Amino acid sequence: QVQLVESGGGLVQAGGSLRLSCAASGRTFSSYTMGWFRQAPGKEREFVARIHWSTSTTYYADSVKGRFTISRDNAKNTVMLQMNSLKPEDTAVYYCAADYRGTGTVVAVSYDYWGQGTQVTVSS
Repeated sequence: QVQLVESGGGLVQAGGSLRLSCAASGRTFSSYTMGWFRQAPGKEREFVARIHWSTSTTYYADSVKGRFTISRDNAKNTVMLQMNSLKPEDTAVYYCAADYRGTGTVVAVSYDYWGQGTQVTVSS
């Protein structure tokens, strides 16, 4: 069982930056591929980024590539999402998710555990 708690969301102007954090409970955090997803009002949840449990390789959605960076600190059971050059279209609730020894899929249903989400609002 893994519990995930996101933090760091807020209101920012276009072009600004935010850093999201996701704190995980449990002693096997290092065995989970971690992902970030987002959901805007009236839209389906979409993949943002993920970091592999074993290789720490990263993968990003085309819409955020070059602007967002996902990282993890296994000693602190934390995964971060650094978001730069934010755009109004980045406005959404951001969720972190955990997939036990996951291959790194971008498919949301493959992830076993989810946080409650944190709101990110980017004003124009």
